[in-house]
Amino acid sequence: MVNRPIGIFDSGVGGLTVANAIRQTLPGESLIYFGDTAHLPYGDKSAEAIIGYSSRITEFLLEHEAKVILIACNSASASAYEHLKTKFGDKVIIMDVIDPVVEYVGTKKYKKIGVIGTKRTISSATYATKLNETVPNMEVISLATPLLVPMIEEGFVFDDISNAILRSYLSNKELSDIQALILGCTHYPIIRNQINKIFNFDVDIIDSSGIVSSILKKRLEDSNLLNNTGKVDYSFYISDYTPFFEKMAKMFFGGEINLQKADIWK
Repeated sequence: MVNRPIGIFDSGVGGLTVANAIRQTLPGESLIYFGDTAHLPYGDKSAEAIIGYSSRITEFLLEHEAKVILIACNSASASAYEHLKTKFGDKVIIMDVIDPVVEYVGTKKYKKIGVIGTKRTISSATYATKLNETVPNMEVISLATPLLVPMIEEGFVFDDISNAILRSYLSNKELSDIQALILGCTHYPIIRNQINKIFNFDVDIIDSSGIVSSILKKRLEDSNLLNNTGKVDYSFYISDYTPFFEKMAKMFFGGEINLQKADIWK
């Protein structure tokens, strides 16, 4: 079990920001990644559809002997995490990217915090509900920002177009006086510095990738599954391939990457 890979999945290539953080935090671990590029984005899909996609992807990762399944997608974490735990929790450790962030925020003393994410993530109210349970007196402002994912995937970063879109969203009066902002989508770390600049660096920008990788390390240690030796192997699968996905994957992962197409929907 120790030598088996960590399984990670997302609706596309955005979850590679989490994979990159895990690679840095856990350099002795092999990774197997699946991006469901045939069905992206998950942010505008129904909960039922996301549960169906997530279940099949989990089966694929288990077929490749993953010792952990990490849902590196906020929309899937919000819609499918509980289902996957119930269905597969007796076979493998299941982790999401929402609970670790909620746990982290619980150690802080924020009075008002913002959350931005896809329509599915925000409409599920998962962040707001869990944050309010953890820190009852904290005000949580949730804002759907559906244009950010296509903006990033089309390469509009640090330019006039992206600045205009971000300012349009982040100038929302409800976000005034927030002390922290949760990036509730694994695409968003790509524009973290841009968001920080808009807030004049006065707001704590909370990126789930580093938090998740640290908690994953602890889970592996507690389960005696941490691998510090042996050959490391990284495998990356997507359900639909274009050269564009390859280019984006390199940006999100922060290095060279070889994508393989795996049509698991046949």
